[in-house]
Amino acid sequence: MPVVTHRLRDPDINPCLLESDASRRCMDENNYDKERCSSYFLKYKNCRRFWNSIMIQRRQNGVTPSMPTAAERDEILGAMGKMPY
Repeated sequence: MPVVTHRLRDPDINPCLLESDASRRCMDENNYDKERCSSYFLKYKNCRRFWNSIMIQRRQNGVTPSMPTAAERDEILGAMGKMPY
């Protein structure tokens, strides 16, 4: 597997892996009709926006790594009580 593909499939690096897979699956199932999958795209976009804001906050606070690991993300989402996106 190429390094770039491996990084995109790594749950510690890509926080929106499930949303990405869901939108890709929707496109496959609907003959690449983007209108039918717009809700999946919106969910992915909101996921990226949310985790990007977390990453920016962590960088400003000097926390490394800037992107939380999968376990840390589960704790953050658990503390929120519901999915923010």
